Amino acid sequence: MDLNLLRRRGHDEWHIAPRGKMRVPGVIYATEALIRDMDEKVYEQVTNVATLPGIVNASYAMPDAHWGYGFPIGGVAAFDPDHGGVVSAGGVGFDISCGVRLLRTGLMVEEVQPVKKRLADSLSHRVPAGVGSTGQVRLGNHDMEAMLAGGARWAVGKGYGTHEDLEFIEEQGRMAGAKPEQVSGRAKRRQQDEMGTLGSGNHYLEVQQVVTVHDAEVGAVFGIREGDVVVSIHCGSRGLGHQIGTEFLKSMAVSAARYRVELPDRELACAPINSEIGQEYLGAMRAAINCALANRQILTHLVREVFADLLPEARLSLLYDVSHNTCKVEDHVVEGTPTRLFVHRKGATRAFGPGHPELPPSLRSVGQPVLIGGTMGTASYVLVGTEESMALAYGSACHGAGRSMSRHQALRRWHGRDVVKDLESRGILIRSPSMRGIAEEAPGAYKDVSEVVDAADEAKLAKKVARLEPLICIKG
Repeated sequence: MDLNLLRRRGHDEWHIAPRGKMRVPGVIYATEALIRDMDEKVYEQVTNVATLPGIVNASYAMPDAHWGYGFPIGGVAAFDPDHGGVVSAGGVGFDISCGVRLLRTGLMVEEVQPVKKRLADSLSHRVPAGVGSTGQVRLGNHDMEAMLAGGARWAVGKGYGTHEDLEFIEEQGRMAGAKPEQVSGRAKRRQQDEMGTLGSGNHYLEVQQVVTVHDAEVGAVFGIREGDVVVSIHCGSRGLGHQIGTEFLKSMAVSAARYRVELPDRELACAPINSEIGQEYLGAMRAAINCALANRQILTHLVREVFADLLPEARLSLLYDVSHNTCKVEDHVVEGTPTRLFVHRKGATRAFGPGHPELPPSLRSVGQPVLIGGTMGTASYVLVGTEESMALAYGSACHGAGRSMSRHQALRRWHGRDVVKDLESRGILIRSPSMRGIAEEAPGAYKDVSEVVDAADEAKLAKKVARLEPLICIKG
């Protein structure tokens, strides 16, 4: 990206002054090196979002920002329904509520090493992954409606996990306001056999080791220390969320003229929050959030079963579950006044600071865990929300490394089997049904996650707590 397009306001904060039809400025949080490597499309998309009706304060982009559909991936924007604010299917994305949850095992690395290969094989066998993968959970009409309304609470009620898990999931495991009746029959059919599956793309299940604790005080509250083994699950709402995004993007684009919404890009299709279609989308999107929460809860149950077979001394407890790709109703201070806003986070995670009432009591003193995943074979990080973040970008942070090249480019550069051999030589076991998928997700296809995390830390979007490195990675 051309730095001449931006005005530097801090070491890791860059502003785009309003021009043309922009209603607010654009703000990008990143190091100079990350900014230079960003596609010019990020600039274009940040400025396009800034033209949407009812946007408040600014159109934001996180340090991992890259070109997405409509909004940049890593984009954050909030809208005020009382001032014509809109909800955008492109501002949420297709993989609604894609997210990460982290499980502590209570084990140290040396306890896992003797069964590492068996553990990798068993997880690969028990957890379905890949394009079109199906699970053992089959949902009839009644259970489908109950799942879409109940989320992880429904899953726990079916025996997948414990009530203690719910305390450490956003929205306590269930997104209120879901309207399963707004989810099409086609979307439901796509999901009826996909519960408890990872899917493909950048989704994964990893067994990881904590290699560095950057903040011992917060680490103690989170219950993680150097040498610990943890499990990370990254997936979303599968075919159901994708179908909802596809259908509502079309209907919002068609209805834009009726609502007198001028779109700088058709991919930014949106509708007034208080409109009929806006409310229908919110109901369907919230049902998809519940689908993702239920899916990760079922996967947690499957992982616990595997550990119980091979490492019965393990006690897999949930540290936290965070979602990306959402639009949530939140209270934020705008020009000194508490205001209810609809906050879009696309490829960005909530990062609430200490004392926030929506956090579990046991975590409230330090802030919300922020889980930033790397890609296959690279580090991941645990961070914590900060007080400053609440005023910077509505308590938001980045969600991962962010791609630096397309999947097609990655396929031309790497072969899946070579990637697997290279990672195995470094002690990282990869299990996947698709060598093509591995090549597409090669570590070199992504930005340096440590650089992205350092930028988030320096900008005070979130504070580093621990660095994790993979031992086993299950990919789609």
